[in-house]
Amino acid sequence: MSESQPESPVPVSLDGSSPDQTVRAGSTRRDHDAAPGDARALSPALDALALDRLFRQARTPIGWSARPVERETLVTLYDLVKLGPTSGNCCPARLVFLTSDDMKKRLRPALSAGNIERCLSAPVVVLVCHDPLFFEHLPRLSREENLRNWFAADVGLSEETAFRNGSLQGGYMILAARALGLDVAPFSGFDGYTIEDDFLSDTGWRINFIAGLGYAEAPPQVERAMRLAFDEACLVL
Repeated sequence: MSESQPESPVPVSLDGSSPDQTVRAGSTRRDHDAAPGDARALSPALDALALDRLFRQARTPIGWSARPVERETLVTLYDLVKLGPTSGNCCPARLVFLTSDDMKKRLRPALSAGNIERCLSAPVVVLVCHDPLFFEHLPRLSREENLRNWFAADVGLSEETAFRNGSLQGGYMILAARALGLDVAPFSGFDGYTIEDDFLSDTGWRINFIAGLGYAEAPPQVERAMRLAFDEACLVL
């Protein structure tokens, strides 16, 4: 006889709040209706310099300077990443920072040939991972009492949730790093099983992607590759 699954808990938003915690029933208040003095009453857009740093002028580095990335910077980076929204505040991302030459050399056999030099020359190589058992932390991360049991009873759902939200947090990491003045080079050419066997076997974490982290040696001299236009990539329905 199959084990019955727990009843689905109250739906949660990406910031971990249930709908009635975000906007109470019958209320039409939004951030722009916040009371005077409330921080939400002022939400100006970022200025041009910030948008340039995060998006318009940000480029994937092709070489790295010798400037080191301090441990305190990595702590600050994670403290920004963890604030980004995830479903039910599940926070499945796990980051492994490879900073020593020995650890980077261990990574070499797992990398595609074209990624070896640019990846391993970075001051820090980040293994962006997710924890399939993220739900074990939900009793202290989420306000929803049944959320842990809900995910524990459905392996497919928990794996999908871990990968999707871990990917979100990986994106937050790239933007947070740029906001801190760092440059980031993401890589997807690698043997994930080799990485998991060599670096993650004691944790049970799964690898998503790799990123080089540091300070660019010089801005890329080639023009930015094309992107799809709004009408090619978006629908407004």
